[in-house]
Amino acid sequence: MDLGLTCPRFLWPGGDAAIGERFAAVAGGADRAGLRSLWVMDHLFQIPNFGAVENPMLEAYGALSYAAALTSRVTLGALVTGVGHREPGLLVKQVSTLDALSGGRAVLGIGAGWYEAEARGLGLRFPPVAERFERLEETLRIARLMWSDADGPYEGRHYRLERTLNAPQANPPILIGGSGERKTLRLVAQYADAANLLYGADVRHKLGVLRAHCERLGRPYEEIEKTLHMRIAEGQSMEESVKRCADLAAMGIDHVIAAVPDPADGAWQAYLAELAERIAPITPAGR
Repeated sequence: MDLGLTCPRFLWPGGDAAIGERFAAVAGGADRAGLRSLWVMDHLFQIPNFGAVENPMLEAYGALSYAAALTSRVTLGALVTGVGHREPGLLVKQVSTLDALSGGRAVLGIGAGWYEAEARGLGLRFPPVAERFERLEETLRIARLMWSDADGPYEGRHYRLERTLNAPQANPPILIGGSGERKTLRLVAQYADAANLLYGADVRHKLGVLRAHCERLGRPYEEIEKTLHMRIAEGQSMEESVKRCADLAAMGIDHVIAAVPDPADGAWQAYLAELAERIAPITPAGR
């Protein structure tokens, strides 16, 4: 079983002037700890689960490019990009650039998006949910096209690209975030290399739905990596964290992505290094 780290907050002692140094410590610490992955949220305002809306929030791909220069092993991605934040061609180009600069360590994490306040606040597109899912599917098709040998046009309902040229070429994995049974998990089965569920979801049921979508589409269920976002609270014992991860592996989760109170802190980095080592021998169900 693999362990990753997400950094959802950029509020540290020292204020905005400390963000660069502290985020560098997060990235370097994740790499030294032997973690599989490092993620940031693709939000422009802080979300209610992690702080006040006015708290600092970095733009995802700028932050990930900075992290790429400070690391050599961890994969790097946004958990997850809302489809309305960028036009698909630009998004694919940004992830391709991250992949090139990191030596092939980028992941495209994407979802339909939900945070209307930040979209309205900064003047971004935020159509009704049905249209967001239509745009998500078109973006996935465009990504697969741009990460292929073809460079022809794309004509869809919402997007039109005259030439899907992408150089330098890339082919990073696609992760789709969310657990909606009718649309999101169907898109995972059809287009993605990985799924991301939130802790607290009915994991066995959701993975059963994903398996059924795969069977209908003729896609091997085992090809898809199953990831889950999980918070580790202050005072949570190592044994408790190991058990939670083992329980998730028994349900079929391959890769836990943890959020900790301060990922820049050396003690938390040591905790994560030990946890990664402890859960590495665990074989998830179905693997």
